[in-house]
Amino acid sequence: MTKTITFNELRKIKDALPSGSMTKIAAELGLNEETVRNYFGGHNYKDGKSCGIHIEAGPDGGLVMLDDTQILDVALRIIEENKA
Repeated sequence: MTKTITFNELRKIKDALPSGSMTKIAAELGLNEETVRNYFGGHNYKDGKSCGIHIEAGPDGGLVMLDDTQILDVALRIIEENKA
């Protein structure tokens, strides 16, 4: 499923994740940890891969088109679990 959000919204989600979440998301989805970091705006393509995000310049850091929301869905679930 594709989704469009602002870059700033994506960073807020990343910042709301508890410590160790990148590792947890990577393990759950069978991805390299750097690939998960790249999803949230990182740029390490030596160790990680591009993960289907496209950034278009604009207000609020620009728009981010996510080709696949799997990483985002797990991140949001972790944030909700952490609130409980």
